[in-house]
Amino acid sequence: MAYDEVLAERVRKLLEQTDEVVAKKMFGGLVFTVRGNTAVGVVGDELLVRVTPDDTPQALAQPGARPYEFRGRISKGWIIVAGEVLDDHILDEWLELGREAAAALPPK
Repeated sequence: MAYDEVLAERVRKLLEQTDEVVAKKMFGGLVFTVRGNTAVGVVGDELLVRVTPDDTPQALAQPGARPYEFRGRISKGWIIVAGEVLDDHILDEWLELGREAAAALPPK
């Protein structure tokens, strides 16, 4: 599956302002890691976001958000956000949520 290169470039510009963020092709898309842990990714034209258990209910209540399902199973700690809701302000909020969740994990 190809990923939306325009969305990926928007994510890259916002996230790669620190040395600890690295982009990698994975999950059929492009993921961005913080200290070795995946924070967010671009899969198709959607954004994959790591979330903490405490942030999950509020994150799922946001427009365009749904649980990440892989091979028929819900993946805890991950949210998919529809690309059409990702204006610059909203995208930045999702990226910060993913960055915080990844940064809270031990470095890899």
